[in-house]
Amino acid sequence: YVVSGGELPAMVLMDAMARTVPGVLGDAASAEEDSFVDGLLDCPHYTRPETIAGLSVPEVLLSGDHEEIRKWRVKQALARTWQKRPDLLDDIELSKEQARLLAEIKQDTTTE
Repeated sequence: YVVSGGELPAMVLMDAMARTVPGVLGDAASAEEDSFVDGLLDCPHYTRPETIAGLSVPEVLLSGDHEEIRKWRVKQALARTWQKRPDLLDDIELSKEQARLLAEIKQDTTTE
């Protein structure tokens, strides 16, 4: 992006570095869930209202089932990465769950 001076990029860099220092974040797990920290593109994020312009938040995100929400996020991140930056998948070692979900994504895509 273009900025008018070096101050803003310097602050962004300082913030990125500070996030890795223990105690800076209120919850240390936050940095582990940052976009791209695991080598995948991020999953979609939603906010209120639940429906806008005919588009709705996926039901799983409204369910309150944290394990299903986690799986949905992993699958969405894998799907986005496979569709937009498949080269990134060459550089990471997928877990068994990720490999299974990616196989599902590929199967679903070829049958559509």
